[in-house]
Order: sequence, then structure tokens, then C-alpha cells
Amino acid sequence: MMKEKNYNLELVRVISFILVIVIHVTNYFCRAYGRIPQGEYLFSLALDTVARLSVPCFFMISGALLLGREEPMQKHGKRLRRFLLVLVVWSAVYYFWNVWYMGTEYDLTHILYEPTEAHLWYLYAMVPIYLTLPFFQVMCRGMSVRLEKVFLIVTTAAVVLNYLMWLLGQEAYYDLPIVGDRIYAYYVFLGYYVYKYRRHIRISQRTAVIVCLFSMAVSFGITLGVTVVQNDHYEGAFTYASPFVALAAAAFFLFMLRVDSCRIQSSERTKKVIDLLCGCSFGIYLIHILFLDNYKKYMKAWDLSAWIAVPALTVGLAAVSFACVWVMRRFRAGQKIT
Repeated sequence: MMKEKNYNLELVRVISFILVIVIHVTNYFCRAYGRIPQGEYLFSLALDTVARLSVPCFFMISGALLLGREEPMQKHGKRLRRFLLVLVVWSAVYYFWNVWYMGTEYDLTHILYEPTEAHLWYLYAMVPIYLTLPFFQVMCRGMSVRLEKVFLIVTTAAVVLNYLMWLLGQEAYYDLPIVGDRIYAYYVFLGYYVYKYRRHIRISQRTAVIVCLFSMAVSFGITLGVTVVQNDHYEGAFTYASPFVALAAAAFFLFMLRVDSCRIQSSERTKKVIDLLCGCSFGIYLIHILFLDNYKKYMKAWDLSAWIAVPALTVGLAAVSFACVWVMRRFRAGQKIT
């Protein structure tokens, strides 16, 4: 029997794909530090800080929906093949787009470790996670509550240690198995854990909001401080390996999961809208850079005020990307790559 869809999770997905667009738009203006007015920079930086919740939430949604399940190997194979197809197709799209239209050189011999477009890194991160997902699922199904808690503590400590060593320009001699030297598998497990125990975690909704806002404030403060000192936009505090980014995302995820007593009750019309947006969200993530690149090709960050450009671009990119993906998904081939 198919489980009823959890619209708390689906709402997080909708918010996250919009915030991903915000990241890519605000990055353009933040990286123009010193060439745009200070107020515009602070506005862009504030939105960029908030938007950093989005990517960890995508990983956490995957963990919430997939870990702990028992699925046949055929389903894992189908999921992996689809993801690889998406990676190949969109890598080709952005290769030709960048080389022939944007005039950006790219060496195809680097394809295994350097995406043809920066935002495709997410696909590179998800492929190894999907490869190991069947084993990850069995592990989660077999762990007791206590063991899950211990595993969360150990992996959290590893994530913090990895980040501290990164700040020092070092790396661990051996990576922690399962988590490795990146944080993405950790986010998948964190999403599973928070979703599974969302009713039992002893953190109030008010505390979750405070933790989220505090963590974002720290990221904002570090970024602004280092940027002013070095007179160049600093992005180190926005890396997804940052404990403050992770803490803000986890607190936001927990808060959203517990809205309306953990089960949002919406009208059928609202559910249909959310389903439509969620069905197109992956495609929107993949395609929106084409339109943003086109803006960048003809407009400098200082040509139009960020106060106007950031919200206008975010809405415009979301709308045109949604329209394109909606049309693509009318066809079977389009469904396979979005």
C-alpha cells in the first residue's frame, strides 16, 4: 500500500528550489563587492545567507524519503540509471552552451571530476550516494534507536572535525567510512533521523527558529567580516560543510516537518499546485542556469540595482524555467531528464 504523501516535506522541496535560484542570483551580486553600493551588497548577502538552507534540505529530503525503506535492487538500478542519464544529458547541454554560446572553454578530459556547469556538482554528489543507498538502507533498518543516536553523534563530530581541518588547509589521513570527507551523506542520514524522530526531538518550534536564525547570523557575520578585511567577497562560511549552515538547515527542516502537528492539511487544489511544482523542481534546478547565464552575458551586476534585479530575476527565472520544464514533461523523453 502506497504511503500518503507528506506535504510538510513537499513544501520544504518547493521552498528549497526557489532558494537555490536565490543563491545563484545573489552570488552574482555578492561577487561584485566593491563595484556595487554597500546597501545592495548587504541585501544580496542577507538573501544568500538565508538561501543556503536549500541544498542541505534537498539531501535531507532524500534521506527522509529513502533511508529505512526496503526496496528491490531493480528499483535502485532504475533510479541510478535515470540519474546517470540526467547527468550525461545536462553535462552535454551545458558543454555546448558554454563553449558555443558563452565562449567559455572546457576540457572534456576533466569531465569525471569537474562539471561542465558548476551547479551540476549536485548530480556528482548524488551518484555515489545512490550507489551505496541499498546498503545504507539496510544499515538504518537494522539500527536501534540508541545506535542511530550514537551514529548521529559520531558523524556530526566527524563533520565538525573535517570543517576545522579544512579551515587549517588540512585533511584527515583517513576519512570516516560512509560519511567520507564530504558532508552530503551526513545530510542524507540527518534528514532520515530528523524525519523519523520529529515528534520526539526535545527542541521546541521556537527554539528551532532561534537556532536557525542564530546560525545564519553567524554565517552572515563571518562572511561580512572577512569580506571587509580582505576587500573581496568571502564564501568560506557558506560552504555546505560549515557546521553553522548545517545547523541552520537542520533547525529549519525540523521546524517545517512539525508545522500543523507534523501533517499539513491542505485543500485538494493546493495539493495539486504543490505536486505540480515539486514534479518540476528538479528540472527547474537543472535548466535555470541557462537563463541566468544569458542575463549575465549582457548585464553586469552594477547595471541594475540589486534591490530590483534580485527579486525580479528570482521570479523571472523561476517562471520561465517552470514553463520550459512543464512543456518538456509533456513528453516521455522530457520526463526522463527532468
